[in-house]
Amino acid sequence: MNLKLKIWRQSDANSKGKMVDYPISGIEKDMSFLEMLDVLNEELVAKGEEAIEFDHDCREGICGTCSLQINGEPHGPDRGITTCQLHMRMFNDGDTITIEPFRANAFPVIKDLVVDRSSFDRIQQAGGFISVNTSGNTIDANSIPVNKHDADNSFNAATCIGCGACVAACKNASAMLFTSAKVSQFALLPQGQVEATERVMNMVKQMDEEGFGNCSNTGACEIECPKGISLENIARMNREYLSASLKK
Repeated sequence: MNLKLKIWRQSDANSKGKMVDYPISGIEKDMSFLEMLDVLNEELVAKGEEAIEFDHDCREGICGTCSLQINGEPHGPDRGITTCQLHMRMFNDGDTITIEPFRANAFPVIKDLVVDRSSFDRIQQAGGFISVNTSGNTIDANSIPVNKHDADNSFNAATCIGCGACVAACKNASAMLFTSAKVSQFALLPQGQVEATERVMNMVKQMDEEGFGNCSNTGACEIECPKGISLENIARMNREYLSASLKK
């Protein structure tokens, strides 16, 4: 395959970035998208040019760090995948592919295609955990009955990998889907009820302080989410927040 790549280059967080064209040839359809970028970087380094910076780690769709905006879509044209799981067979010979970092004020660009998503970490740290004292004998996991429907929904919410595709897909750069998933995974379980009020209020407050926008209600976040996190979690978080506000 012969392709024309239009890639965002930005030397650091304070510099002005621009799109740069890179022609590339000899790309096999069975290559992953990141393997294609590896080939390009090898060519750039061989010519004495600076390699393109992009995030990656597991390359198995688990960590979420490989997030890229590809032809205007988070993680590219396929569904239910991360960028590392995207293969070049989704493109045609001669295509022009535009590659950008995720765009959001709360995700500042560090360099090239790498963004700072530590805002997600701070939302998580604001209350996305259970801190109940468990000293003494460990309680058997099955000692507290949990409705299977609730357990399944909690597990589904917990599959969120924090990649940020929901933010990139939303015209308001909202983090409601991410935050609601982290709220829901505990709100649905009895172990999470002890700190439920503080959790939802602290996490929503932190989300707002990070500069994320309001939910646009378009549902683009669920469509682009590689783990298929449901919009039902946003409704659940809104109910949890209203209940917590009334208690306060």
